Amino acid sequence: DREGHEVRLDGELLNLTRAEFRLLTGLLESPGRVLSRDQLLDRITGGHTAIIDRNVDVHVRSLRSKLGDASAMIVTIRGVGYKCSPSG
Repeated sequence: DREGHEVRLDGELLNLTRAEFRLLTGLLESPGRVLSRDQLLDRITGGHTAIIDRNVDVHVRSLRSKLGDASAMIVTIRGVGYKCSPSG
């Protein structure tokens, strides 16, 4: 729920940070498309914060932890970035 800034998994509300929410929505809006760390970083920060691209990895790790079994939908593409794949 983008307007309510809520994510539910199996009916349970997930407690996501703003960065995790933006990361997840960015991936879900582009299913199957690989997004670079820089693209995801721009998505997370809105292009206004100077942080390193490896911070994206930290947010992905935290998001995967909160998603549990559903975390398989976030696929790492080594040396490139991440993509959302419904089949994992």
